[in-house]
Amino acid sequence: MSQSQVYNLCCKYHGQRVRITDKQGKVHVGRITKVDQNMVWIRPENNLGGYGFGFWGFGPGFGVGIALGAITGIALAGAFFW
Repeated sequence: MSQSQVYNLCCKYHGQRVRITDKQGKVHVGRITKVDQNMVWIRPENNLGGYGFGFWGFGPGFGVGIALGAITGIALAGAFFW
């Protein structure tokens, strides 16, 4: 998947709950809060459907940044979780 394809998908899914897989095999699940030409930010969610505050200490910020070049796959999380 090219970086422009990933960027377009991230823009399309902005505000949606997604499942992102990176080149290291990590799976990130959360809502896309911001997208730019280099990064996508997601606010992680825990297994109970709430926000993952824990280690990251989220407040009003954008969440976790993931480099678009490091993403190998992205899909709407609703397709995987009921």
